[in-house]
Amino acid sequence: MLDVTNLSSGYGDVEVLHDINFSVESEIFAVLGANGAGKSTLLMTLAKLLPLRGGSLTWQGTDVTQTRAYDLTAAGIAYVPQEHNVFPDLSVAENLSLGGLVGTRPKDERLAEVYDLFPRLADRKNQFAGSLSGGEGQMLAVGRALMQDPKLILLDEPSAGLSPKFVDILFEKIADARANRGVSIVLAEQNAVKTLEVADRVLVLSLGQQHLLEDAKALDRKQLMEAYHI
Repeated sequence: MLDVTNLSSGYGDVEVLHDINFSVESEIFAVLGANGAGKSTLLMTLAKLLPLRGGSLTWQGTDVTQTRAYDLTAAGIAYVPQEHNVFPDLSVAENLSLGGLVGTRPKDERLAEVYDLFPRLADRKNQFAGSLSGGEGQMLAVGRALMQDPKLILLDEPSAGLSPKFVDILFEKIADARANRGVSIVLAEQNAVKTLEVADRVLVLSLGQQHLLEDAKALDRKQLMEAYHI
């Protein structure tokens, strides 16, 4: 679905990512690494919120290296940032409705699917998003992305700041979305334990470099510790 070739990216004069290569298929593709490894930079680059300094991106056989962010959204890629990922002054239902502006299926049909996946959102549909708990806010952010009927979701650190209870629920729902909605997911995370429970393949970044690319089931503790410099 998505091919990344010799990708380099960064901010201003600082190059953060260097020569990254991987492809995403129909799967949950995890990106692991310690703080500062370049996980968020990678997802922002894939979402075209940061320009490539080198390399190329190909989406479903089409070169999208120069494509603008909103055109990628229309092409079927949804991005959920780690922070500021909901509109706090709008209700849950209004946030989801905004996500539904992209996509061709009836909005009510997609909304029913999101409420079925996240019953908490249905219970709080008239509540302001800014009043939700951290876990509920992340559910809303993922639900709004699903309202776009994407083929691929880029999820940046969805478990950050959540209680263990909500981390378990959220990862269960991520796996559910993959299994029952057929959407592929690129999941950037620090929580390696939970991520490896749901991921098919794993890219481990270390200081902006591609440390290894491996099937999740084949990745061992020693490899992770080396990448995290433990």
